Amino acid sequence: MTNPPRARRSVDWRAIVGIALSVGFLAYALRDVDPREVMTQLRRADPALFLLAVAAATLPFWIRAWRWRALLAPVAPSTSFRSRFGATTIGFMANNLLPARVGEFLRAWVISRLEPIPVVASLGSLVLERLFDGLTLVAYTFVALAAVGQAGGEVGRSMRTAATGLGIAFAIIAVVLLAMLIWPRRVVAAAEAVVERSLPRAFRRPVVDALETLIGSLGAIRDPGLLARVVAWSAFLWLVGAFSYWLGLLAFGIRVPFTAALFLQSIVSFAVAVPSSPGFFGVFEFAVKKGLVALWAVDPNRAIAFAVGFHLGGFIPVNLIGLFYLWRLGFSWRDVKAGERTVEEQVEAALPSARHGGER
Repeated sequence: MTNPPRARRSVDWRAIVGIALSVGFLAYALRDVDPREVMTQLRRADPALFLLAVAAATLPFWIRAWRWRALLAPVAPSTSFRSRFGATTIGFMANNLLPARVGEFLRAWVISRLEPIPVVASLGSLVLERLFDGLTLVAYTFVALAAVGQAGGEVGRSMRTAATGLGIAFAIIAVVLLAMLIWPRRVVAAAEAVVERSLPRAFRRPVVDALETLIGSLGAIRDPGLLARVVAWSAFLWLVGAFSYWLGLLAFGIRVPFTAALFLQSIVSFAVAVPSSPGFFGVFEFAVKKGLVALWAVDPNRAIAFAVGFHLGGFIPVNLIGLFYLWRLGFSWRDVKAGERTVEEQVEAALPSARHGGER
């Protein structure tokens, strides 16, 4: 009897805010654009280069599945590529089609159904994945900023400020994770002392349990070999992503250096982190237009044509692959729509056993 109200409370408001922000960003992006000219630019795009760009934009999902093996190795060293790739594409498909970005929760739940991995451990691996994504993206942003130089203008200064702030944030997170690795019991004891003073009684134990579970998932960065693999895969993943942007820009006749594509990828990645509609529509187009017009004086119609074409080109394949794996692996659309609530229930059930397991 309590599940439906909780689902409405956790999904509806985030969905409404995300859709409202997306509409606002899209309206701003289209305010000085001629729809007929945009259609003309879409028709004139080089089909061969565009298809190569779409293929390159889809390749990172395979790379993510390979990298995930190293992140899961401490708890499950022999997971199959099929399971990891299926869970990855299902998760990203859910982010594209459902509100509130339930895909991360669903991805953790799917891999725990396909492999003998506790759902909390799979969630911990995804936290680490996002950390490495963020660190890699910040590093590439500074590389791109150095290449852009003074041509960056206001957008470049804004990106430098954002990258610096994110760099500091990720550095703090890295220090905290290092402390978890070196002094795990002290970190848990300190966390218990903090939550004892600052949180209601009902929230204290889940927070500490979650922290203990995260500490248990840090095995990938304790092992130098696994750490090197994760760093290498992360660097390769985002380089391939930038290459797909570059090919897409060339397909629409936008001649810029590769570092411009690397920089544009950073702008878009930072932008889509804000709440938005499923598929990041509006936010994506705004970020692309802002970067191309402000930095390289690209015609707004051509910039929006690239944004729409490249966005749809990357949007459609992963959704089709995700839907295929959803069917092939025996899951239902009901599983997808209930993903977040299902994972919450799984986590609540798994946390006590995870804690006892960590104390053995």
